[in-house]
Amino acid sequence: MDVQALLAPDAGAPLGERRARVLDLLRAVGRPVGVQEVAEQAGLHANTARFHLDALVDAGLAIRESKPRETPGRPSMVYRVTDTGGPTGRRRYRLLAEMLTSMIAGVMPQPTEAAAEAGREWGRYLTEPPPPYQSLNADQAVEKLTAALEEIGFAPEAVAGSSGYQLRLHQCPFREVAERHQDVVCALHLGLMQGVLEQLRAPVTADRLQPFAEPSVCVADLTVPNSGAESAERPAGP
Repeated sequence: MDVQALLAPDAGAPLGERRARVLDLLRAVGRPVGVQEVAEQAGLHANTARFHLDALVDAGLAIRESKPRETPGRPSMVYRVTDTGGPTGRRRYRLLAEMLTSMIAGVMPQPTEAAAEAGREWGRYLTEPPPPYQSLNADQAVEKLTAALEEIGFAPEAVAGSSGYQLRLHQCPFREVAERHQDVVCALHLGLMQGVLEQLRAPVTADRLQPFAEPSVCVADLTVPNSGAESAERPAGP
């Protein structure tokens, strides 16, 4: 292991579309704002807005502080853009990721299952469910899953097949860690996809993730249950 690479400060990654929109909103408002207000103005689920706000705080682009209360109770948190508008301090998230994944792999009795369950929990948490009594079709669900993975940095490409979809992930934002702890990191990613689809009540399941199926490409197999049966029942010809 290259220890110096672990100790080197993390390079600032470009912001995704949604996160950049949240940052622009903070700058435009020019005052501390709460999660709900950001979610409403940015058109995001509250949990997704909080996720991006906290990521901006971690990157040094925003500040999180408690809002003073005039009555007893737990103070609410508000966010504002930093005065400098740029990242501050030296961050080493790769080192943190290595420490946590190595602990899971070496200490947990079932590290793959634990990572997959953590991924499912976060996938559900970061996804806004459809309204009651409304459902998505397979294409719509895969489109939303693709958008979620794009935001995280996977550069996904969905390809439809006879019994489902193949989701080609052209970039792994955690590649260096995944190469050393593939069983943990890739299980986490598969669980994340499963959690997103579960929260969407999607007629699609994420069944398998093939790490580095091709150079720099991981492939997830998404299945549409009964699609084969439906195809068999559909009459041939016009």
